[in-house]
Amino acid sequence: MLNLIRQWLVPRRRLAIAEACIIGLVSGFSAVLLKHSIGWLGSWRIKASLALPPSLVLPIFGLSLGILGGVIVESLALEATGSGVPQIKGALAQFPIALNLRVALVKLLSSVLSMSAGLTLGRQGPTVHIGAALAAQFTRWVPTSPEHRRQMIAAGAGAGLAAGFNAPLASVIFIVEELLHDVSNLTLGTAILASFIGAVVSRLLGGGSLDLNLELTNFPDRLSAPEIPFYLLLGILAGLLGALFNQGILASLSLYQRLKLILPLRIGLAGMICGLSASLLPDEFRNNSGLQQLLITGDASWQITSLALIVYFFLTLVSYGSGAPGGLFHPSLVLGSALGYLVGVGEFHVLGFGAPINYALVGMGAFFSAVSKVPITAIVIVFEMTMDFNLVLPLMITCVVSYMIADNLAKGSLYQRLLEWKGYTSSTKKFENDSLAGLRASDLMQPRVETLASQLTLDEAVQAFSRSHHRGFPVVDQGLLVGIITQTDIANGAQRQLAGNTTIAQIMTPKPVTLLPTDSLSHVLYLLNLYQVSRLPVTEGRKLVGIITRADIIRAEADQLSGETDKLGSSVDPSYIVYQTRAPALGRGRMLVPIANPETLPVLLRIAAAIARDRDYEIECLQVISISRSYDPAQTEVNTTNSQKLLQEAQQLGQNWNIPIHTQIRVSHDTAQGILETINERHINLILMGWKSLPSKNPGRIFGDIVDTLIRQAPCELVLVKLGQKDRKLSKGTTIPFCSLPLAWYRWLVSIAGGPPSNHVLKIMPALLAISAAPEILVTQVFPPSTLTPDTTALKQTKNLLTQQVNMPVEAIAAFSNSASEGVIELASELKCDVVILGASREGLLQQVIKGNIPEAVARGVESTVILLRGALD
Repeated sequence: MLNLIRQWLVPRRRLAIAEACIIGLVSGFSAVLLKHSIGWLGSWRIKASLALPPSLVLPIFGLSLGILGGVIVESLALEATGSGVPQIKGALAQFPIALNLRVALVKLLSSVLSMSAGLTLGRQGPTVHIGAALAAQFTRWVPTSPEHRRQMIAAGAGAGLAAGFNAPLASVIFIVEELLHDVSNLTLGTAILASFIGAVVSRLLGGGSLDLNLELTNFPDRLSAPEIPFYLLLGILAGLLGALFNQGILASLSLYQRLKLILPLRIGLAGMICGLSASLLPDEFRNNSGLQQLLITGDASWQITSLALIVYFFLTLVSYGSGAPGGLFHPSLVLGSALGYLVGVGEFHVLGFGAPINYALVGMGAFFSAVSKVPITAIVIVFEMTMDFNLVLPLMITCVVSYMIADNLAKGSLYQRLLEWKGYTSSTKKFENDSLAGLRASDLMQPRVETLASQLTLDEAVQAFSRSHHRGFPVVDQGLLVGIITQTDIANGAQRQLAGNTTIAQIMTPKPVTLLPTDSLSHVLYLLNLYQVSRLPVTEGRKLVGIITRADIIRAEADQLSGETDKLGSSVDPSYIVYQTRAPALGRGRMLVPIANPETLPVLLRIAAAIARDRDYEIECLQVISISRSYDPAQTEVNTTNSQKLLQEAQQLGQNWNIPIHTQIRVSHDTAQGILETINERHINLILMGWKSLPSKNPGRIFGDIVDTLIRQAPCELVLVKLGQKDRKLSKGTTIPFCSLPLAWYRWLVSIAGGPPSNHVLKIMPALLAISAAPEILVTQVFPPSTLTPDTTALKQTKNLLTQQVNMPVEAIAAFSNSASEGVIELASELKCDVVILGASREGLLQQVIKGNIPEAVARGVESTVILLRGALD
């Protein structure tokens, strides 16, 4: 059963489309139900006010329905108070705020009661809250990761907004601008689908068609030059009034809190005040939606409009401050339309022309932008409501001006300030600053992974497990992940009495659950717990780049508690990529070639191409531009013209050789830091770089600051190339196409230090020898002159291993000298060797200063080319 569930849950991203469609449908239906319920119950209130004294009926309706709605909210779900947008923002920020079916049902019922009571609030905010709550409940019924759940909640909120306003585009922008601040493919895709379906359902079942309020369009007299100052004035006034409105909402909440009344009495009191006010005003004020249409169509006088602006402003503060379920979208639009209409009337009296209804529409967007601090959403939402392109320019002017004015007076949107007013502030800061919360799979994974081949036999797999402390291995063929095998799989194979020559491809778990390097820690924990596994491979496509175990997460937590960190450059800013190109990621691994000296680049690329062809690697060419620590890498201007030209020539080589070559230019405070960050981000398997044998300025350094740092910290294989005088002269002045020609490296000298060469030396020799046309291979070991009968066992063993590896004759030479480095230097000079190869560990390259660093001394003393090899770190 568990395997069936896993097989169904693996393509989670494929199910996102179906989930978004279902969420859009449910949100659309709930929006229609809310709209018709408010219309039905609200009509009874209006009819009663016409049949009976309104000064009696309206306050009683407001008091009774307000108390009833407050009792339902207080008894069943306190999270249903207010508009619901702050609750959604809090839930998306992972605060413990409930979003579920109970909240959705309570919000639906209580919103119907509060708005039917005559409170000057809108149904769009509750529609957004209901859509998000239903989406959250759906993600509980269908198991999903925390990141995916956040995206579905945002999609539900967008579907609710689209259904409430018939504005699907604005709802998608609202998700990006206010809720998630995320423009990933999955976020946009699910948001667009859910919003589209929610809007379609709302329009079809709400009594209208798919056309957008066509009665509001075809207005005359669009933007002209004399009108621009009046639109600027409207933006300024909307910004000032919006900032005052936001402060008034917070002050109203605090005032109600000081009254120390229970929620039902607060909402009942607000309903009674709204009812009493409506009974003393003209009949148009008894119907909120009717008042908005009256203002937009221009049928109201400037006196009625002024009264509406003042009264509606005050009653909205009274209504929302009580904690009644209801939104601020609709009040913002009503207040904005009233303000815009008054500005339009003023323009008409000053200039003698103009259309106040245009200003009413533009004022809606301007005031909404000032209150919610979402100018792009405000522009699009009014455009979608009118479908009039002529409004876009006035909307852009006023919305941006009102946003800047309001944001200058009070930072942050009203919804964020409401969330902070509820006390959700310190946890937010802690969450943002928590290093564990910000960790990604690439930060936790082990990049060096022990793997098994799928054609390995069961007996060989048992031996591999017996030699290792690991309880499972990824199974890789040709660099691609094809499965995973654990001790449980081995035990099951033994129980089935499978033959020892059975391949592990028959018992492994194919198509295992994997992670992307960008997956969050919460997603990693979710998958580990869902599938009850102790390890998860990390892949790019199907290429294995690392593995994460539960021990890795525990280690990260321990580092967090002890204050330790492995992140590079904690005291400096991270490097910044100013230029990059990407080729198809088709290789089994990736090799990094830092470009420091353009003159040596042709030879380095020739070596890199040989290794890439032999190992089926991609090549990543990198140039790091170093700047002073007093400048920010992300904001410093640099000239990359020459670098780009060089990298483009390297790309041409890759195309000619059919080798994927990626390129990038980084700006960094420290060159080594930029290289190390590239190794980590691009999952580099081998780094090939040139080195000049110049004396280090720092006495504590062996090869120089950059190279020593890479030897010490780079986890991948490292190949250092010091070109000899002849090769430097040959490379100087040549172009990149020179890389396609064989190098004049005929005699190769491999030096050993008393034992056979390491595996990484044997592994790379065939690729290196492919560079020259007819190589002659010599292997040497240096003995003290006092040795009468030197033990050449290791030398002979090395000769045999190299002969098998490169499939060509190898000559062994025993050299005698008081110094190992001097012996190699003298032999290379005497035999006129073109290339000298030395393999060493990290400690061998860095920790032999007292004895005299042999690799460093050979590299500096030999006039021909020297290649130093260091294997990957454990």
